[in-house]
Amino acid sequence: MNDLEDLQERVATAVPADVEVRGVAPISGGACQENFRVQLEVNGAPVVMALRSDARTSLPGSIGRRVEYALIEAAHGAGVPTPAARWLTEDLLRPGAAAYFMDWVDGQAIGARVTRHPGLAAARAVLPEQLARGLVAIHSITPSTHPDLPVSRAPFTPEADPALATLEFVRSIMDALPHKRPACELIYRWLVENAPPPGPITLVHADFRTGNFMVRPDGLAAVLDWEFAHWGDPMEDIGYLCVRDWRFGVVDKPAGGLCDRATFCRAYTAAGGAEIDPRRMHFWEVCGNMRWGVAAALQGERYARGEPDFELLAIPRRANEMEYEALRLIETGPPTL
Repeated sequence: MNDLEDLQERVATAVPADVEVRGVAPISGGACQENFRVQLEVNGAPVVMALRSDARTSLPGSIGRRVEYALIEAAHGAGVPTPAARWLTEDLLRPGAAAYFMDWVDGQAIGARVTRHPGLAAARAVLPEQLARGLVAIHSITPSTHPDLPVSRAPFTPEADPALATLEFVRSIMDALPHKRPACELIYRWLVENAPPPGPITLVHADFRTGNFMVRPDGLAAVLDWEFAHWGDPMEDIGYLCVRDWRFGVVDKPAGGLCDRATFCRAYTAAGGAEIDPRRMHFWEVCGNMRWGVAAALQGERYARGEPDFELLAIPRRANEMEYEALRLIETGPPTL
């Protein structure tokens, strides 16, 4: 990253205000972008903001910060609790990299703390309802309400069959791995044979899960990390919330380690969301486990290719766990809602 003096000069040209940089610190946990906590002085007043920039490399399917900026503007306008994005710019951290600033939101996003810390017990009691309302707001964004939203990209286009588009995307990741994974091939075959028919198309967050929610003692503070958003089946988000890895040890509460599936689905429909088809939700939960599994394996390949990030080295062990969970779900069948 540029030194403080150089960054201050770049920030001053990027924002429409009298700005001075007082401090910059990296934020860990971003596998698809670079995040920083930036202390600014704006028009003489101290301000803390987050800075998000395109990383040198990223996972397949992740969007750039320019598209993400437009998505956040749309989500914010639809009532999704997500921090406002500001000052979109290019070349702030390196040539060709888009970046923007985001309002800082205090809270806790570490998954294991969200699901188990005693100080967040009251938050866990209200989070399912709050998250359901936020998800309904996300799904209120459609190709017809936001025809100019630049999220359309192959294979995730408004005209595509959402399930088949997702399977095409997952297949591309599987084929990018250096070795075949027999369990993945079996799960993939089941997904192809059990893909639900096309339904309503909405914006899908596609990474809506514990660990991407900022939580305070009174509940949800913000929905974060939009880098995989696309047009698709809204049930994809509910299935992904239930992926086993996102329970962070609270395995008896499938919906993000916070509640059971039926409780979250009732909260979703009560907030104005569509009625839940258990078979459709089941497909997306199996698919979500597999999608995260192959993505985890690919993270390890990024490390093997020379990216010096120990988080990338730790993630690949999740691949086997997710394969096992997907196979277990196929055997148990759709949930009772």
